[in-house]
Amino acid sequence: MATQTPAARPSRIGSAVMVGLGFVRAPFSRGRRRRQEELMLELLRQLTRMTEEMRRANLIQQYRLSVEQMDRAIDDPALAAAMSTLTGLSERRRRQMLFSNRQYGVLLMAHRVGVYDWDELVGHLRVLCRNEVFAEYWASTVEHRRSVPDESLESRVGSVVDGMLEDLRDDPDEWWVVGPVPESRE
Repeated sequence: MATQTPAARPSRIGSAVMVGLGFVRAPFSRGRRRRQEELMLELLRQLTRMTEEMRRANLIQQYRLSVEQMDRAIDDPALAAAMSTLTGLSERRRRQMLFSNRQYGVLLMAHRVGVYDWDELVGHLRVLCRNEVFAEYWASTVEHRRSVPDESLESRVGSVVDGMLEDLRDDPDEWWVVGPVPESRE
């Protein structure tokens, strides 16, 4: 009774074929998995870029709103008094201080969104520091900057501006060679 029925043989052959197909498919399936992993990594990179772009767009929109408010305050003395925390200023000087703040903010925003790299930002700040109104604005708002976290961009930039203004007080005729460009700690 060692004979097998013809129906049993095809199932063995079918099982062997299936096992063989598994061996043949294995490299393809590993390749498919690798391709799926590559696609997932690319999607993650794109999602990260999109998230960064959204953050930048939100930052720009928030800044746009701030600038609109500053522009209105510069145009209207009553709004300037409501926006400014500086006391004892004429309407004209308050507007100049608000405008100085706006100019500084424009440079900072340009750096934040990638328009200026660190060296370009420092170069523009050097020129801005030559302005007497800006220097007065900076001195008048020193208390405002004390609450800024030390590790923030604004704190690092503030330290650079402090150094530039000090160097300019020491030798105002050599403004273009004021010290080495401070390194960014970004």
